[in-house]
Formats: sequence, C-alpha cells, structure tokens
Amino acid sequence: MRKFIPLAVSAALVMSAAPMEVQAKGCLRGAVAGGVAGHYMHHHAVMGAVGGCIAAHEYYKHKARQAAIAAHH
Repeated sequence: MRKFIPLAVSAALVMSAAPMEVQAKGCLRGAVAGGVAGHYMHHHAVMGAVGGCIAAHEYYKHKARQAAIAAHH
C-alpha cells in the first residue's frame, strides 16, 4: 500500500496535466477506484490504478462527446 500512493499520485498528475478537465476527472476517479480494487485483488494496486485511469478517462470522454452532440441538436 505504501508504494501505491506515490505512484498513483504521480500517474494522476501526469495524466491530469492535459488541458481538458475531462482527462483529470476521469483519471483521478478511475485511479482511486482501480487502485483500491487492484489492492484487494492480489496486491496489484498500481496496475489497477493505471487501468482505472484509462477506463474512466475513456468513459468521461465518451460522455462529454455525447453531451456536445446533444447540445448541437
């Protein structure tokens, strides 16, 4: 668990450095959820955090794209 915190924070900061708010929001939430899940699944917190970051980022990007399309109609 002690290794997870600095790595997750570093990954979250790198991924959130992009100019879009969607990336930070998705990555931070996904990294936390994935890290916790990975920790309880045979101590793979870092892999869970990275996977959660990617999955949540894609989810929020898709959600923002749908909202933009709905706003134009």
